[in-house]
Amino acid sequence: MSVKEGLRPLLGAARFTVLLTAMAAAAAQGAQMREYRSVAISGGGESVAAIESSDPGIPGRRAHGHIVVRDAASGRITAEYDPCATCSYDFPAWSPDRKGLAFIGANRDAGEATLWVAQGGKLTAAATVKGVANTARWSPDGASIALLATVGAKKQTGAVEAGARQVGEIGVDEDAQRIALAPAAGGVLRLVSPPDSFVYEYDWTPDGRGFVATSAKGNGDNNWWVATLGHVDLASGALRTIAAPKMQISLPHVSPDGRSVAFVGGLMSDFGSVGGDVFTVPFEGGEPVDVTPNHAGSFNGLAWKGPQLLASSLQGSEMAVLAIDPQARTARTLWSGAVSANGSADGRFVFSLDGSSAVSVHETYEQAPRIVAGRLPALGPITRDNVDFAPQVAARSISWTNEGMRSQGWLVGPRKPQAGLRHPMVVIVHGGPAAAATPRFVAAGEFGNPLVRELVERGFYVFQPNPRGSYGQGMAFGMANRRDFGGGDWRDILAGVDAVLREAPVDGARLGLMGHSYGGFMTMWGVTHSKRFKAAVAGAGIANWISYYGQNGIDQWMVPFFGATMYEDPAIYRAASPIESIRNATTPTLLYVGERDVETPAVQSMEFWHGLRAVGTPTALVIYDGEGHAIRKPEHQLDQRRRTVEWFERYLK
Repeated sequence: MSVKEGLRPLLGAARFTVLLTAMAAAAAQGAQMREYRSVAISGGGESVAAIESSDPGIPGRRAHGHIVVRDAASGRITAEYDPCATCSYDFPAWSPDRKGLAFIGANRDAGEATLWVAQGGKLTAAATVKGVANTARWSPDGASIALLATVGAKKQTGAVEAGARQVGEIGVDEDAQRIALAPAAGGVLRLVSPPDSFVYEYDWTPDGRGFVATSAKGNGDNNWWVATLGHVDLASGALRTIAAPKMQISLPHVSPDGRSVAFVGGLMSDFGSVGGDVFTVPFEGGEPVDVTPNHAGSFNGLAWKGPQLLASSLQGSEMAVLAIDPQARTARTLWSGAVSANGSADGRFVFSLDGSSAVSVHETYEQAPRIVAGRLPALGPITRDNVDFAPQVAARSISWTNEGMRSQGWLVGPRKPQAGLRHPMVVIVHGGPAAAATPRFVAAGEFGNPLVRELVERGFYVFQPNPRGSYGQGMAFGMANRRDFGGGDWRDILAGVDAVLREAPVDGARLGLMGHSYGGFMTMWGVTHSKRFKAAVAGAGIANWISYYGQNGIDQWMVPFFGATMYEDPAIYRAASPIESIRNATTPTLLYVGERDVETPAVQSMEFWHGLRAVGTPTALVIYDGEGHAIRKPEHQLDQRRRTVEWFERYLK
């Protein structure tokens, strides 16, 4: 156990890397890259807590994060907590009296999670879960702390994590993530919500007598797309349905008067990737009402502050903070900027109790991550750990119009292009499809967008488009790819490439295409429907929507996008399958996938690889041992990046 009061973080002694260019750049700047995530601000806005870690400087080595508390005005470190050297930490949460801090440490090797409480200069293990746990929240009176617990978990929570081995009779004993309660002073953990329901998100009711939650029965990975909004009674554990809208719902919160529940609702493809409009519904139940109609953006954060809501929204190339009047159904912008913003489980910004102050982590392609805080709208940086990291690339927002729809994307390239030289370009399509590419700092080390850094260092431009179906342009734009995968979205991407060719020194004869998940599908679609791309890398893609429907562990996600199950309307699934056009594929294509991918099983990449080999197209397939949809192991991340860069070097240079 390590509790350090009033100590600044120590810089690690080891600052070497096998990548000589990265080593030289990092040494020249004289610092290690600092990462901040999961920020929290105390009720009065005086203190900020975050999970912080430093780039170890060695490719393939994982950084270890710890909890750091800072003065919100100066950024001065006032406390650090790191009770478990082998644990990863979850979102810290401040107590209502601003004196306590709770967080969860997960020890994967031991198969347990511990709820830690820092208060009065002491750090106490308040409760332990044999399994996994996340999202600690203090009760309104500060006497108890709730969390989400999966006792005896067979896998880490979330569909992107490696799936459990499918042996024996399957589908009969599913993990159940439940709301649990522990005394803040420590004691026995009590499971509260029903054992047959998987709770995804929750928050306390203002009276402290229950919770509002999103939940579904059955497999937790698969059923988020049909989750309902409900109330869990603290005393009995009874679950009452508040609303069951025909959309995906996230970030549920009860108004201070206890009469309304607000949430973000819309067409969403992945749990945790939030975007839509803000809705309210009576706490006693009823039909949700859109209180932000015609909003030209996608909300991704939400908090009640008195009678109004504070929310964050992606609006084209900018992130914004808005105040929403749910009665008048109006919104006004309090702050905006062309940054990537990250906050907590409740959104991209975290607000003080009265809503006057906020904290977030901001970065751009050219500016390193920093914690910003202050009284709205005057947010300013309070950390300087990364201030000496010089920009490695030049980036700009690109907008274009196709078929009456305006799309946006990001073009990244060298800071000093050589006059008269035309560069190859790699198009990176984001996953989802309900997501968006936003600016991430390109650093010299292993933190901060290393793939983009290596591509630009080797002379490539990188284009990251946000076609229809992406977040950032409103609900209609986000739903414009329904029953049209590989249609309008693909044409938007091609139109975006044309826009880049008009504005940047890019060689249109040397284009590469890549993506992961939905981006992997779009890459497979692209090489079977276009000759423009001379090399491709498809990660965790979908080759055949017909076979995929029965192979994956999340078939519920497709119904909102295709409008029916595959059994009800196989034609729409077949029409969107790249394998149907495999004979058109001539682009050399590298494929990779996790061995235990629940979302896009490895057999999909194998099917596409088999087809490419059958038609004589150069291809290679790498399946990463024990990995899920997200490639987690540092050594595998490094290998995947090396293979990707070498593939594009081979075919585009």
